[in-house]
Amino acid sequence: MSSSIAAALVPDLGIVEAIMLVGGKGTRLRPLTINTPKPMLPVAGVPFTAHQLAQAADAGVTRVILGTSYRPEVFSAYFGDGSDMRIELVYRTEEVPLGTGGGIRFAAEALESGPDDPVLVFNGDVLSGVDLPSLIKSHQDTQAAVTLFLTRVADPSAFGLVPTDAQGAVLDFLEKPQTPEEIVTDQINAGCYVFQRSVIDEIPADRPVSVEREVFPDLLAQGRRVTGVVDDGYWLDLGTPMSFVQGSADLVLGRVRSSAVPGPVGPSLCLPGSQVSPSADVTGGSVIGSGAQVGAGAKVVGSVVMAGARIEDSARVINSVVAGDAVIGETAVVRGSVVAEGAVVGAGNELTDGARIWPEMTLPPHSIRFSSDR
Repeated sequence: MSSSIAAALVPDLGIVEAIMLVGGKGTRLRPLTINTPKPMLPVAGVPFTAHQLAQAADAGVTRVILGTSYRPEVFSAYFGDGSDMRIELVYRTEEVPLGTGGGIRFAAEALESGPDDPVLVFNGDVLSGVDLPSLIKSHQDTQAAVTLFLTRVADPSAFGLVPTDAQGAVLDFLEKPQTPEEIVTDQINAGCYVFQRSVIDEIPADRPVSVEREVFPDLLAQGRRVTGVVDDGYWLDLGTPMSFVQGSADLVLGRVRSSAVPGPVGPSLCLPGSQVSPSADVTGGSVIGSGAQVGAGAKVVGSVVMAGARIEDSARVINSVVAGDAVIGETAVVRGSVVAEGAVVGAGNELTDGARIWPEMTLPPHSIRFSSDR
């Protein structure tokens, strides 16, 4: 989709800029994030941030401020000035963590929008099919200070709750409920917002600020209009290895759409330079990275096999991540686990139940069974 066609899809919405918060260290995803920022991990063949940038560009956004912190050079080396993504990219790097609200305020110093212009804000670890033009239009129609993308979840107990009235006005921001009686809604903050630029400028500068615990509740306390738009489409927090794997597979299978996926949707995505034996079985939305090899009789299901990794003959990799240059030996089984960069899982081993093998670690052939319970 060309940028002119994308812009035509959202006429007169007045949205040209966005902020993406991509500074998190991704501690829940270790060891994958020891050397790579969480938003730069490959999801469906490209860094996750590429999917968010494509989503913004497809909605007509032409300029994005990337709020970085951890390993900022990785982002600029990959994306450059953003021209390949049909947008202008500007980088703002926090020297000390400023939280979600502080990060938005810091990144906003690079905005060119006027005080009455809307600005999209994305959390850097949420994969969704949110209808951005509809979110922006709702924001403008209601003349809200901030509009939140909300989603419904089956079990909201692990999230902050955001109840709204019949017109979509946010009534409260509630911390994670401690009892069933405190679950007054199944609506949660889904990590994408539309701010009036002037509201961003009101956030205190140069100190940590939580948008969820400070900025949004303060706006309600002041009587400002904060609205929520519930979108029941696809939504996934990619903060854990298994959700990371699921998000990648869902993109490859077409359960959620992204114009950044480097190939057609289908049972697998094999990137240029990968080698897959004709007798191997690669399914379930698996990705085989550039230069990776999958041997004869091997089976890869719903997994991410990164660049240069090797899955040897008759090995099994199920719902797992095999990072760059790692090796899974013959007949080994890796299920629901993470094998980090350069690690070797010797022939005959079995990894299950969330096992995490750290970079350059070697498990000798025919060793014992490893799991997260060891």
